Amino acid sequence: METKPEPLRPDMFDDPDCSAGLQPFRFGDKWSGMVMRCLEDGRRRFSELRVALHRVTPKVLTETLRAMEREGFVKRTAYDENPPRVEYELTALGRSALQPMNAACDWARTHRPELVAARDADPEYGRG
Repeated sequence: METKPEPLRPDMFDDPDCSAGLQPFRFGDKWSGMVMRCLEDGRRRFSELRVALHRVTPKVLTETLRAMEREGFVKRTAYDENPPRVEYELTALGRSALQPMNAACDWARTHRPELVAARDADPEYGRG
């Protein structure tokens, strides 16, 4: 029997070292890296993903998951139940992207002061 992963925390992405705004590298679209983090411990239902990704609209999360499925990073499994149940999980290809993503996150943590200083010095940053 497969072990169910721990529930996702609503504040999962509130850590200033991991904030989406500080990541100089992007995996897929704006939200794909965060989806990968949510799925790295096992399969999840859409409603579980919404807990940690509460800043993403359901429409955008659906579009992100569909794009990740098309690109081969995520597997979607629909169960013929009432009510219907759908789960998402990383494929082997998606799992293989976790290592370079971790390296990019480690680099960003190491260089956080320089990244913040550069952005603070740019009067155009944050506009638009």
